[in-house]
Amino acid sequence: MSGDNKTLIDIQKVMEMIPHRYPLLLVDRVIELDHGKSATSVKNVTINEPQFMGHFPGYPVMPGVLIIEAMAQTSAIVVVDFLGDEAKGKVVYFMTIDNARFRKPVTPGDTMHIHVEKIQSRGPVWKFKGTATVDGKVCAEAVISAMITDMDSSET
Repeated sequence: MSGDNKTLIDIQKVMEMIPHRYPLLLVDRVIELDHGKSATSVKNVTINEPQFMGHFPGYPVMPGVLIIEAMAQTSAIVVVDFLGDEAKGKVVYFMTIDNARFRKPVTPGDTMHIHVEKIQSRGPVWKFKGTATVDGKVCAEAVISAMITDMDSSET
């Protein structure tokens, strides 16, 4: 992917857009963004992350659920970017995961590119196709949906 040195949204802006923080902030930067349609983010995977103490000792592998979470966070950035000021005071909640497939392990030292593309949006519900790659090879893919709602909403 040619966007390795291009940053459209840096880590500071990512943290303004979504509420996640260490150890669950899984987007380091966004390198491609097509307003309201798609995005590609980067996650630099390091051995210092807490999941590698137990998954798996001696052969550290990024848990699939965290790869899917990185897709969800990248999707949330697309939603928040598209809605602009309308997204203030709101949060994007995960709703479904479909057709998840894990093709290749992601390990410390890898730079994972997460690409999400909007399939549809209806009102507050958005659906995305996500793909995670390392060195151009697909590691994981899934279809996810999420809903944007007020942060203090108890409707979820």
